[in-house]
Amino acid sequence: MSKTKNLQNPPSVIMTGIGKSFPGVRALNQVDFKLRRGEIHALMGENGAGKSTLVKVLTGVYPMDEGKVRLDGVPVVIRSPQDAQKHGISTVYQEVNLCPNLSVAENLFLGREPRSMGLIDWRKMNLKASELLQKLNISANPTAQLDSYSIAIQQMIAIARAINTECAFLILDEPTSSLDADEVNKIFTLMRQLRDNGVGIIFITHFLEQVYEICDRITVLRNGELVGEYEVDKLSRFELVTKMMGKEIENLSELSVDRDESRFQGEEPIIEARALSSGSKKVAPFDLKMYRGEVVGFSGLLGSGRSELVRTVYGADKPVQGQFFIRGKNVRIRKPLDAMKQGMAYLPEDRKVDGIFPELSVRENIIIALQAKTGMFKRIRRKEMEKYADQYIDLLNIKTANIETPIKSLSGGNQQKVILARWLLTNPEFMILDEPTRGIDVGTKTEIQRLILKLASENKSIAFISSEMDEMIRTCSRMVVMRDRHKVGELTQGNLDQSTIIRTIAGGDNEDGAV
Repeated sequence: MSKTKNLQNPPSVIMTGIGKSFPGVRALNQVDFKLRRGEIHALMGENGAGKSTLVKVLTGVYPMDEGKVRLDGVPVVIRSPQDAQKHGISTVYQEVNLCPNLSVAENLFLGREPRSMGLIDWRKMNLKASELLQKLNISANPTAQLDSYSIAIQQMIAIARAINTECAFLILDEPTSSLDADEVNKIFTLMRQLRDNGVGIIFITHFLEQVYEICDRITVLRNGELVGEYEVDKLSRFELVTKMMGKEIENLSELSVDRDESRFQGEEPIIEARALSSGSKKVAPFDLKMYRGEVVGFSGLLGSGRSELVRTVYGADKPVQGQFFIRGKNVRIRKPLDAMKQGMAYLPEDRKVDGIFPELSVRENIIIALQAKTGMFKRIRRKEMEKYADQYIDLLNIKTANIETPIKSLSGGNQQKVILARWLLTNPEFMILDEPTRGIDVGTKTEIQRLILKLASENKSIAFISSEMDEMIRTCSRMVVMRDRHKVGELTQGNLDQSTIIRTIAGGDNEDGAV
């Protein structure tokens, strides 16, 4: 693995004391950041750490509330992405922001086409495009339509376009998230070439292995604040994960969960997956067994594949290979309705996008899954709807003016309770709860944790995802660990502590006792 020799170069981009607030949120608090020419610099942090906000300040998408930016020692004020481009700063985002119906050359020179007599000089443009592609070792025909190439090649063309605007500093925001291993290698080859040519690259990714393969330096943010800047070779994976998650390594005792796996010996799993996968770009093939009455946690950094795994189980992401069994019977789950009819329920990660129906009432949001399960030709009577809504409002202590209140008027915690009520009403045997306590107050979190343990005591099987490790340890009897869209371990009983979980998430640090 070749690393840059330019680590001792003085910083060319210096951001000092950057502050940025939004209504009710302090997104960045006195953050410092430095980038050198000829280095690949990873910007790391969990969801909400402030990575995107910092980049948007640097590129002029957001005005900063406080702080200073210097380029090669000169103070600058960047007011727009066009302004950033004039200063040699370009960004390539996760979603390819090009025109698929145009040619490669047209995309490379869009808005900057060479002209003769006021008309586009197509010959010159194609020739220039060919020279640029050849220089960057990108295998693409300038006259071919962009969408005839893979996403990886399209990403490389997007990078080539950025470089062609006299870019000195390149920001790559999750460029490899939709790529397979071979495609990632192509992107990395191009990144190394650009680095060796003196371009400073900010690389945002959730893949730890990629950071250690390609990057020279790492800056870690957490909760809008700078944790530190580190040389990659001097920061172990274990230390990196610890700094990102903000967890001191300690054992937690007095857990209120039965972790004796022997109680399931001889029992048939409620669900079992064998080499199940939604494809290499979603989640790698995995095996999984879950039993009645247990809460299984799915742990890993954001982007590790934990949500993709449970979405595959539920059919929200269509499985492309493997077998799936429910109560010992081989079944095919092609879509969520199939899962619902098999006694499964799914509370999604993003309640506002995938969970609530904002314009509908609390009553309608509660009964909608049961109505879908029973079928549209077996309409639930209004009185039954009202009875169910009143029942679960009381059971879960949902704070609402009445059952006809639009759900969008409720607080986030009460919206989450309504979604839980929706699925409890279907009397599921297996529930997937993806971040059920995110963004809600401590009291409601405690209520939901108690409800999860109560459901398990009633012989329901729960798949539980949370970004809060303490919450997972308090609630789960077993932990599935994900890294880079692969299932990398299962932890039970004595291994279910913060230290072992973080080591398993990090991987690769033998001297630090990685499992």
